Amino acid sequence: MSLMHHLRWRRGILVVVVACLLTLSAIVLLSDDPEIALVIGEPYEAMRQRSSASIDSAIPGHSWFNIPKSDARLRFADPQFGFVTPLARFFTVSFTDEKVRSVRMSPQIEPLLLDDALKVVLDLQDQWRNAGWVPIRSKEFPSFADTPQWRVQLRDVNKGGKTYWHAGNQYQVMMLVNRFKDNKRPTEERYLITLSLATPWTNP
Repeated sequence: MSLMHHLRWRRGILVVVVACLLTLSAIVLLSDDPEIALVIGEPYEAMRQRSSASIDSAIPGHSWFNIPKSDARLRFADPQFGFVTPLARFFTVSFTDEKVRSVRMSPQIEPLLLDDALKVVLDLQDQWRNAGWVPIRSKEFPSFADTPQWRVQLRDVNKGGKTYWHAGNQYQVMMLVNRFKDNKRPTEERYLITLSLATPWTNP
């Protein structure tokens, strides 16, 4: 093999390796879900700077809300009580005096089958439990579980389910699951999860 041929061969290998690395980097970047990363009570602009999903600025002197400009997941960025949701299509971030006041969202991009809804709900509860959140008002609003009794209750359009959790005296989350009439799939049982996050608004 001549020196020139050897150099061309090595250059060709290098080009292939670089192309593979660039492709891999692009895949990794594209696979990262857009997220809204926030802490309740922090400056709204800090949330915007931390988040990879685009969201409008707060309106000075007003209490209002904004919606991310794309599907996005929530990353609750508290160092002790943090958790992450799946991608959400319905997602509002409320603010007062340019500080994050609350979040209301459905951690899904379409109405879910019951099995899939339970996976999301149970994963969120596991994250909360592992991070030190505690269920409250459990006798009246027990935590969700994948049991025959819970499945019967969730299938009842007049019942559904609700659970409340506290993170110390700092935060509260409420999660609801209800049957949802999906006009795109009228013959299927579909479910909607609703999540509300703020400072505590009920007593344990």
